[in-house]
Amino acid sequence: MSKVIILGAAGHIARLAAKQLIKETDDQLKLFVRHPKKLTDVDKNRETVVVGDVNNESELAAALKGQDLVYANLGPDDTDKMIPHIVNAMHEAGLKRLIWISTLGVFDEVPGKFGDWNKQMLNPSGYLPTQSKAASEIEASDLDYTIIRPNWLTNKDEVDYEVTGRHDEMKGTEVSRKSVADYVVKLVQNPKKDVRTSIGLNKPNTDGDKPSFY
Repeated sequence: MSKVIILGAAGHIARLAAKQLIKETDDQLKLFVRHPKKLTDVDKNRETVVVGDVNNESELAAALKGQDLVYANLGPDDTDKMIPHIVNAMHEAGLKRLIWISTLGVFDEVPGKFGDWNKQMLNPSGYLPTQSKAASEIEASDLDYTIIRPNWLTNKDEVDYEVTGRHDEMKGTEVSRKSVADYVVKLVQNPKKDVRTSIGLNKPNTDGDKPSFY
């Protein structure tokens, strides 16, 4: 049994991953959130809700103590500013393993017309530059991290994905949130898997100039 703390636990992917962990493991989950009212389906036997802000290092470090693994599903804003606080709090709590949800394009790894379209969609909001800086800060840390770069997300009820490596070009144009959650669960179940690297996730055979739903 592992003790897993989920930062940003009210997010869609985070809830999917939590439900799968409850179903497939005996892990105990700590749900770290700013707005607990967003959590409407908590398993009171296996999930503990903690209200806090990741930018408050002492608050976060207290929540991290006694945990085995940190899964962060934060965003979309100011994630680069959150990273130093998370790293410091993990150091204080004696934790090394971090699973971090990022986005495609943070390493300029999306080729062709789809890559151009992705930049046009994500750059104006500042989302892509912020995520890129956060990913770089994580790579510069001494944590045992895995940075996950999902393709454009769908709510399809399917687990269908393939992975690409840190220095590979991104494939496809989309992936389901349920697929991302499944990969997170695999990392939690095998904490030594894909350590200190970044993994891209896409649904096979979805190549194109943009996702099919645009």
